Amino acid sequence: MPEKTKHLSRLLIYLITLSLFLLILSSLSLRQFGNVSLLPGSVFRLILANNTSIYVRPNVQRDPKIKTIPFLSPLSSKTQSPNFGPCNQGTICPPSGALTCDQNQAVLKVYMYDLPPEFHFGLLGWKGSGNETWPTVNDPRHIPPYPGGLTLQHSMEYWLTLDLLASNVPSIIKACSTVRVENSSEADILFVPFFSSLSYNRYSKPLGKEKLELNKILQEKLVQYLLGHDLWKQHGGKDHLIVAHHPNSMLQSRKELASAMFVLADFGRYPASVANIEKDIIAPYKHVVRSIPNGQSAQFDQRSILAYFKGAIYRKDGGTIRQELYYLLKDEKDVHFTFGSYSKNGVNKANAGMATSKFCLHIAGDTPSSNRLFDIVAIHCVPVIISDEIELPFEDVLDYSDFCVFVHASDAIKPGYLMKLLRGIDRDEWTKMWFRLQEIASHFEYNYPSRADDAVDMIWKAELYHLLKDEENVHFTFGSYGKGGINKVNAGMTISKFCLHIAGDTPGSNRLFDVIATLWVSVIISEDIELTFEDVVDYSEFCAFVHASDAVKPGYLLNRLGGLEGYEWTKMWVKITRNWRPL
Repeated sequence: MPEKTKHLSRLLIYLITLSLFLLILSSLSLRQFGNVSLLPGSVFRLILANNTSIYVRPNVQRDPKIKTIPFLSPLSSKTQSPNFGPCNQGTICPPSGALTCDQNQAVLKVYMYDLPPEFHFGLLGWKGSGNETWPTVNDPRHIPPYPGGLTLQHSMEYWLTLDLLASNVPSIIKACSTVRVENSSEADILFVPFFSSLSYNRYSKPLGKEKLELNKILQEKLVQYLLGHDLWKQHGGKDHLIVAHHPNSMLQSRKELASAMFVLADFGRYPASVANIEKDIIAPYKHVVRSIPNGQSAQFDQRSILAYFKGAIYRKDGGTIRQELYYLLKDEKDVHFTFGSYSKNGVNKANAGMATSKFCLHIAGDTPSSNRLFDIVAIHCVPVIISDEIELPFEDVLDYSDFCVFVHASDAIKPGYLMKLLRGIDRDEWTKMWFRLQEIASHFEYNYPSRADDAVDMIWKAELYHLLKDEENVHFTFGSYGKGGINKVNAGMTISKFCLHIAGDTPGSNRLFDVIATLWVSVIISEDIELTFEDVVDYSEFCAFVHASDAVKPGYLLNRLGGLEGYEWTKMWVKITRNWRPL
C-alpha cells in the first residue's frame, strides 16, 4: 500500500475516533445540564423516552380578576418519598411512586371551614393542645386512626379532610388534584369537614339521663352555624360540599342543607329535592377485604366456583330479590349462595370465596349500593350487578360494562336466566373483563397521602366535572383580541368543554394553540389544515375533527359533540393535560 494512502487511512481513523469521543461527551453534557440546554424546553421534552420530563413550567402570573378553574399540571417528576415510618394499622401508608406537583396548577382550589374538633377528629378521640383545630399530618403515626370493621367503609370524610390538610404541607408528596386555600374568595368549592358517617355510627345512641344524642346535637349546631354564615348566604350554600356517605348520616339536617353538594353512597334514601345526580357525587365505599395484587390474582381456570354470594338474604325494600335468587340458585352445583356476615371471621371467608370465583353477585339490599361491590373489585372477581336503580362512582370516566355484567332484576329471577347468561361468557370474554378489573381497581383505593387517580383524587375530579357541567352549553360571539379581548377569550375557554377552531382566511390560526394552552378539547373544522409535529403527536386523541360540509348541516355539530360528553370527553381532556407542552 502506498505511504500516502496509509497516512490518509490513519487520519480518517483519528477523525472518526475524535468524532465519536466528542459525540459521547456532548451527550453526557446534555444529560447533565439539560436544564440549561440550548434546546428549547418543548423540543427537549419531545426526545425524552416518556412523559416524566424534567422540564419545569414557568410560574405564570394570572390576572386575579379572571376567575378560572385551575387544572392538573401535566408534567411532574418522581421524587423520593419522605420517610414516614411504618404504616398506621394498614390504613395510612407512605406514598409509593408518588409525584410532586405545582400546587398552583391543582385541579380544584378548596376552602375548608375551621370547624371545632368536635365535628371531625375529636370524634376519633383526638385532643389538640391549646387551641389546635387540626392534628399534625406530616407524620402518619400522629394521625388519629379511623375505626376498622364496617365503620371503615363510610370513611370518605376522613380521607378527603386529610388530603386537604396535606396539601398545605410541602414535605408531603400527594396527588395534585386539590389544594386548600385560606381565602374563600379564591376557592372553587367550600368544604364542610363534618365526619357525619362516623357521628352516626358511633354517636347516634342516646346518652346520659337526658337521653341526648350527640349525633343530633352536632347536626343542629352545624345547621345553625352554616345557615348563619356569610359564606353560605352568598350563594345559598350551592358551592358547599358535605360528605354524607352513610345512608343514615345527616338524617336530621339534610333537608335544611339540601342546596349544598353531597358526597353520597347512592340516592336510595333521599328524595330528589334533597339529593340528585345533577348536583351530588357518588363515592365508592372503602372496601374491607384485603386487595389482591395483580400478579397474584387467580385466572379463569383457577376459579372453581361459577358464581358467589354470601350475605344477608332476607332484606326489605328492593332487597327482597335476594330471597328469590337464593331459592333459584342454592342447589346449583357450581354456585355458592349462602347466609353470612362480616362478623366472626366472615371477612376472611368471603375473601377466600370470592378469590376462587369467576363471578360475584352484587344484589340490591336495603339500598341500591353496598360495600360488597368494592370488595368484589378488590378481589378481581367479575361483578354481576343485579340492582336496577344503582348509581356508580365515576361513571363519567369509567365504562363499567368493560368489567361488570349488568342484569335487570326482572330478568335475574326468571328460572335459568342468570345461569345461562354466566355460563355463556367464555374464557376470553371473562379474561378481558378480569384484566380491566386489575387496571381500574386502584380508582377505588383510599390512600394517605393520596395518589394520582386513586379514590380521593377521583372524587375531587368528579367534583370538577360537576362544576363544568353547570356552565352554559354554547358561547358563539363576534370578538377580537383587542381591548381586553384576550382575557375574555381566556376566561371563556377555561369554562368550556369544547372550543371551535374554524378555518378563516387560512386553514390554520393561533386559536388552535390558544385552546390547547388552556388545556381544553379542540373541535377542528378545517379541511386543509396541516398540524405541527403530526409525526409524533396524535391529535385525534385530544381533538375532534369535523368536515366543514358536515359542520354546516343543521344539528350535526351539537349532536356530534353531545356524543363526546362524559367518558369520551374526559379521556380527551386527560390526554391533552399530559401532551400539550410540546405545542
